[in-house]
Amino acid sequence: MAWLRSFLYMVFLVVTVIPYAFACILWAPLPQHWRYRLTVGWPRLAIWGAKFFCGIRWQIKGAENLPDGPCILLSKHQSAWETLFFPAHMPREVCYVYKRELHMLPFFGWGLALLRMIPIDRAKGRDAFEQVIRQGSLRLQEGRWPLLFPEGTRVAPGATARFKMGGALLAVRTGAVVVPVALNAGECWRRNAFIKKPGMITVSIGPAIESSGHTPEELNAKVQAWIEGEMRELNPERYVQQRSA
Repeated sequence: MAWLRSFLYMVFLVVTVIPYAFACILWAPLPQHWRYRLTVGWPRLAIWGAKFFCGIRWQIKGAENLPDGPCILLSKHQSAWETLFFPAHMPREVCYVYKRELHMLPFFGWGLALLRMIPIDRAKGRDAFEQVIRQGSLRLQEGRWPLLFPEGTRVAPGATARFKMGGALLAVRTGAVVVPVALNAGECWRRNAFIKKPGMITVSIGPAIESSGHTPEELNAKVQAWIEGEMRELNPERYVQQRSA
């Protein structure tokens, strides 16, 4: 049954993304704000479809910690689910940092390219980070929320990877506050797993952390400490298993 539900969900995503991509091209002349609102209708549809077909429900913990102004979101990354969730359900426009090559993906990449986020050319090496600073500063000035995954890739439940410095450096260079986010989407939607499991995903939003007065290393350590501590609250059984092993 889980295989069938996951198959139907995959068909649903493919069938809906193609016409949505063409619609994105049609409303490309509209102002950025309207392009964003219309385009994120598909991620919202995808999150709904995950609930309808696969039984993946969700809840937000700590929504009151989201500021009323610009900030930088630094989030745990376990699944493709959260990449759909954040633009669809955050109260402000989010801007991912991602490799420019994603614009070449048929259908999905077309819509992404029209959202004016923070695409980078990784072939430029160290200058790629300066691209993040320049574009991230502009997005913050527009009142949008840059969103980075410090671990850089999806990490299995119960595991952690080295937190990269990009988000903390951006915050210190711009003076923006940082909001850490923990989540356990990997319990339902594993990396590269076709079968999705029913369950409740919790997106836990931590208190905003001021970047002023901190070095990037200090700020990054604070973010990691909060996220990893909260992960032990969301799924303590994962860490009990680690200690037993």
